[in-house]
Amino acid sequence: MAGPEENIYEVEEMLNQPGTYFNPQTEVVVVVDDSASVDQEVFNNLEGYEGAEWVRVSDEVPVDEEGRDRALEGFETRNQPGAIAADALEASDDDLEEEDEPPEPDPDPEEE
Repeated sequence: MAGPEENIYEVEEMLNQPGTYFNPQTEVVVVVDDSASVDQEVFNNLEGYEGAEWVRVSDEVPVDEEGRDRALEGFETRNQPGAIAADALEASDDDLEEEDEPPEPDPDPEEE
């Protein structure tokens, strides 16, 4: 398991390494995905974008929300002190009933 110091990134570092990042002060999640490609001609032909470091492409957030939530929950689980896997904490009602019931006494051999 990675320690906290191995998961802390500066903005410049995180922007060069794909992954999902969370800023605990601002509560903002940033997903860095370097698999997409945009035609560089778009930026070369428009003076307004010349030399720009960042350009907002869309107001939409094209992220799988369930996948994002699983990643955040996994991080929380791995980084809580004394954390126990959620699966280990789940018990069915049947399991609880069996544990609460006292064992049946053995029949007395003299009564037979």
